[in-house]
Amino acid sequence: MAFVEAISARGAFPPAAQVDGPAFRAAPHNVEAEQALLGAILVNNDAYDRVSDFLKSEHFYEELHRRIYEVASHLIRSGKHASPATMRTFLGEHTLGDSGVTVPRYLARLAAEATTIINAADYGRAIYDLAVRRALITIGEDVVNTAYDSPIDMPPREQIEEAERRLYEVAEQGRYEGGFQSFSSALKTAVDLAASAFARDGKLSGVATGMTDLDHKMGGLQSSDLIIVAGRPGMGKTALATNIAFNIARAYEAQTHADGTQHAVNGGIVGFFSLEMSSEQLATRILAEQSAVPSYKIRRGDITEQEFQKVVTASNEMNTIPFYIDQSGGISIAQLAARARRLKRQKGLDVLVIDYLQLLSGSKSKSDNRVQELTEITTGLKALAKELKAPVIALSQLSRQVEARDDKRPQLSDLRESGSIEQDADVVLFVYREEYYLKNKEPRPGTPEHTEWQNACERAFGKAEIIIGKQRHGPTGTVELAFEGEYTRFSNLARDELMPERM
Repeated sequence: MAFVEAISARGAFPPAAQVDGPAFRAAPHNVEAEQALLGAILVNNDAYDRVSDFLKSEHFYEELHRRIYEVASHLIRSGKHASPATMRTFLGEHTLGDSGVTVPRYLARLAAEATTIINAADYGRAIYDLAVRRALITIGEDVVNTAYDSPIDMPPREQIEEAERRLYEVAEQGRYEGGFQSFSSALKTAVDLAASAFARDGKLSGVATGMTDLDHKMGGLQSSDLIIVAGRPGMGKTALATNIAFNIARAYEAQTHADGTQHAVNGGIVGFFSLEMSSEQLATRILAEQSAVPSYKIRRGDITEQEFQKVVTASNEMNTIPFYIDQSGGISIAQLAARARRLKRQKGLDVLVIDYLQLLSGSKSKSDNRVQELTEITTGLKALAKELKAPVIALSQLSRQVEARDDKRPQLSDLRESGSIEQDADVVLFVYREEYYLKNKEPRPGTPEHTEWQNACERAFGKAEIIIGKQRHGPTGTVELAFEGEYTRFSNLARDELMPERM
């Protein structure tokens, strides 16, 4: 473009090469590619659709180009035409530096020198890649400066984790996410979310758990939510979490976007931190759930030929699902966050499960105040959910005060060790099985109380309650699920009104 050199020479874009003195390296940029892309968009707004999925105004090097792209984006998304004539109202009439070129004239020259839109995506990726390089340079400089000037009480691990966090953000988005965003941007995201929910099977805005009634109550697992699944030992917290995680991984379907990245349209990629059980134990439990063969039989090898075939069939079906397990015990919240970021960068991550919360430690190796440590953990998990833009499911124990009540149904006040769990969580689910408690208080046989107890056991048999104690986005209440204790499997409960009529 001849006009590029002319404008640059007259001061519109003062390059580093024009500055007298010792040579230095300028930040990577390509003004000509930015001009070519903007010109193509001004001539044919369809060029914008080829780059809008991945290119943002912040990726442009020149401030004027950022503004031009931002205004053009707003007009096109509003259904209006972006051209030199329609954009001059929003960009003003001022002159560019000492060049003598006004903004309207510059827009006209961009359009006049524009190339075909066929190359628009290539220009967009070149601009995006250079923005990523500039971000890497900034991070590298900060790492070096921090390493030189860090205080004595700042361990190197903290710096490594901070650098990894920022590198993850660059890998995911090409820039550091932070600061304010316009309300129109947030509003567009909300409308897109509603449109996706309308188009998706089941009309869910979040990731479907596979439990129909629970999905109906919650709208699925919402992006960036911290979901606490709590209950007393024996209620089936881990079973519920593994059931949901497997349902999501099994339903995974991906769609490739213009920038080459893949996004889940159904189901999702699951990361599971099993802090209590080994990966083999967790795999055996899930295998038992899916094959309908008790896990104790699988572990002992005490199975029939037919049961063995069920196990083989289930394992073949499960072999290709995107389900990743980390069995490391005693890790800190910072280590967990670093590993989750790494998984998302390398494989993708749509749902993260942690079993369970109280087995995590804070950033300090030793803490005398467990309440403060748990506050740090829950706050970190909520921040991680927002950073990953994925729901985080964390299992939690309940205090023993539940056992002292006649009604054993859990309440928010039963959350163990810290009120920060209730405060930071977007959703709190309690798992309650009346059948578990009834089995432990059988009256003397032959008494009226025993008959009443038998009737209560019959009503509670094979049922579990998922109590939604808190939900920022929707109602609280109770959802009934079917529970098969032999296989530790939760599933949808058949409703009486949906059962076929008896002849």
